Amino acid sequence: MNIYDYYVTAPDGTQVSLSDFKGKVMLIVNTATGCGFTPHYKSLEKMYEHHHDNGFEIIDIPCNQFKGQAPGTDEEIHQFCTLKYNTRFPQMKKSDVNGPNALPLYGYLKSQQGFEGFGSGVKAMAMKAMLKTIDKDYNNNPEIKWNFTKFVVDRQGNVVKRFEPTVSMDKVEEYIAGIM
Repeated sequence: MNIYDYYVTAPDGTQVSLSDFKGKVMLIVNTATGCGFTPHYKSLEKMYEHHHDNGFEIIDIPCNQFKGQAPGTDEEIHQFCTLKYNTRFPQMKKSDVNGPNALPLYGYLKSQQGFEGFGSGVKAMAMKAMLKTIDKDYNNNPEIKWNFTKFVVDRQGNVVKRFEPTVSMDKVEEYIAGIM
């Protein structure tokens, strides 16, 4: 299978085929409205505005699996994002990214780009400390560790990069710009 064999669900229940985005660069991200990383929405929207006309798409998949930081209905989440961050990129139905109910897409993404660490810095140290209390083996499995983990898919449909939420959004933007 490849990325174009997968579907995500829009908030209205419509199945969205990732094949609809063939030939485009995609950034697939699990999001939350009540997370310390929620301000990433501002940078995501800026990236979307800057690159969308050149074939860039963001696939926003809200997820409530990390300390319940995406409460509310799909409509409430959408209203929050559009009112607070003026987001215009596609937002999908709230879904799981780990465990038995995880979207099949996330099994594929994790198989293509595993966890490589949080890097350095204060946020990275905080994530490492917190995750040691949740999953002592977190460093050795590909599971999504937290909200705002980002996967980059190139124009040929290859999952080419995974960014943990601790990575600077400037670095994400630089990478996207480099493959556009």
